Amino acid sequence: QVQLVESGGGLVQAGGSLRLSCAASGRTFSSYAMGWFRQAPGKEREFVAAISWRGDNRYYADSVKGRFTISRDNAKNTVYLQMSSLKPEDTAVYYCAADPGGLGTRTQHEYDYWGQGTQVTVSS
Repeated sequence: QVQLVESGGGLVQAGGSLRLSCAASGRTFSSYAMGWFRQAPGKEREFVAAISWRGDNRYYADSVKGRFTISRDNAKNTVYLQMSSLKPEDTAVYYCAADPGGLGTRTQHEYDYWGQGTQVTVSS
């Protein structure tokens, strides 16, 4: 069982930066791939970024590539999403999720555990 708690969301102006954190409980965190997803009002939840259990493979949605960076610290049971050059269209609730497969995937149903989400609002 893995419990995930996101933090770091907030209100930021376009062009600004935020760093989201996702703290995980459970000793098996280091064996899970981790992902970030987001859901904007009236839209389906979509993939943002994923990282393998060792951190050696990272995947990004085309919409955030070059602006967002996913990383993890297995000693701290935490995964991060550094977001830069934020745009109003990045406004959404951001969720972290844990994938027991370990390699990282864009596919939502591969993730067994989900956090409650943190709101990110980018003003123009």
